[in-house]
Amino acid sequence: MNQYLKTTIAAFFGGIIGALLIYHLTNDEPELKINESAFQTPISNVALENYGETNSKNFNSIPEIDFVEASKNSRESVVYIKTVSEAYGRSSWLNLWLGGSGSMQQVGSGSGVIFKSDGYIITNNHVIDGADEIEVVRKKRTYKASLVGRDPSTDLAVLKIDENNLPTIKLGSSKDLEVGSWVLAVGNPFNLTSTVTAGIVSAKGRELNILKSNFPIESFIQTDAAINPGNSGGALVNPEGELVGINTAILSRTGSYAGYGFAVPIDIAKKIATDIIEFGMVQKAFLGAEVKSLTPELGDNLGVKNLDGVVVSYIRENGAADNVKLQEGDIIREFNGEDISTHAEFEEKLSMLSPGDKLYLTLERKGKMIQKELILTNSENTTELLKRDVYFSKSLGAEFESVSTAEKDLLDINSGVRVVNIKNGFFKRLNIDEGFIITAINSNQVNSPKEVSNILESVKGKVVIQGVNKKGVKGYYSYYF
Repeated sequence: MNQYLKTTIAAFFGGIIGALLIYHLTNDEPELKINESAFQTPISNVALENYGETNSKNFNSIPEIDFVEASKNSRESVVYIKTVSEAYGRSSWLNLWLGGSGSMQQVGSGSGVIFKSDGYIITNNHVIDGADEIEVVRKKRTYKASLVGRDPSTDLAVLKIDENNLPTIKLGSSKDLEVGSWVLAVGNPFNLTSTVTAGIVSAKGRELNILKSNFPIESFIQTDAAINPGNSGGALVNPEGELVGINTAILSRTGSYAGYGFAVPIDIAKKIATDIIEFGMVQKAFLGAEVKSLTPELGDNLGVKNLDGVVVSYIRENGAADNVKLQEGDIIREFNGEDISTHAEFEEKLSMLSPGDKLYLTLERKGKMIQKELILTNSENTTELLKRDVYFSKSLGAEFESVSTAEKDLLDINSGVRVVNIKNGFFKRLNIDEGFIITAINSNQVNSPKEVSNILESVKGKVVIQGVNKKGVKGYYSYYF
């Protein structure tokens, strides 16, 4: 009887425990937990008490990593960026033209990294996009900043402040960065200046499809170092305090840190920033072909089992690839003697080259390995350095720049002038977005920035501005003047 009672009691409590266990395993409701780490015994002490001397040696053998010097050095070179812009709502045309109500001021913030001691600063393009005023704050001092140039294809921009002898950050190499390496994220999240967080490199060569430019370069460093709004444009550094990336994006359902942060590799950022400072624009190298990652489906179609490499999917007529007889379906296995695995890897390597550079490719075509040597070109299909053709109209409150031949071919347009750097003025009241390409005004094609300005400053009556937005969608704006 006693044995029966014991069995019954054990079954009863076992059922309760089992039910509770099932509840916790199957309950989908999220739990709100308090961080109890401050009240718990340190894990090393637990290990010593529970597992004895053997395990204590294991814990003592874990290498200590000192981030103090790296934090100190990198914080000196990371600045706070504040932007002010005017946003216009809907109102009457007369009210808009007269500059009446309908506008409100918007303030944004982000981070930047001192690239050169004479005042050049790298940040993200989206931090300063649409800003009418840009300020840089460092050590309680505020500076007016000018925009030197931007590159939407990498989401990078360069600012300039009037100051010398600034502490530049030491540059590392993103190429040498390994998955699992420790990194620090330095920036100004939520307006909390000079914040440092630590994590590891979770992955490299991430493609997120977040850059809405016509020739995006996405090969992000992924990290679990906490990155939040305001960190954009800040520094990702290694334990030696060397800059290895520019923090750019987070993957989150809430808009705040969820364990996934992404940075532009410094090897790309260095090339972009140097070009902008020296030439006012990026000297982007073009292969004259489009490539995509080699997937299992493509591998089956091409009859190959090795999925490392990229497949040529389009050849531009008379471009660099066409000149050396590359073909659609060619599998590029090596880039300047280095193995290629993915599309992101290919674009990253290409982004560090310039027009006129030689490129050596090893490719597979119908089971045979072929070597190709070609000369990379610019967006106009020449090997010369390009100069930015730009014109600012004070009366329209906008800057206009020419559109390259490569971009026109991509968008299937015969003409075009891009709207950039919109300030307070008529264009902002029209709600025309930066990046919009004007292809025609009142059905007359336009190709010159100054031509667009001259026409719009003198035209009367009904005006129809035709063009293509940043997503490649064709449309128009119309108004009476």
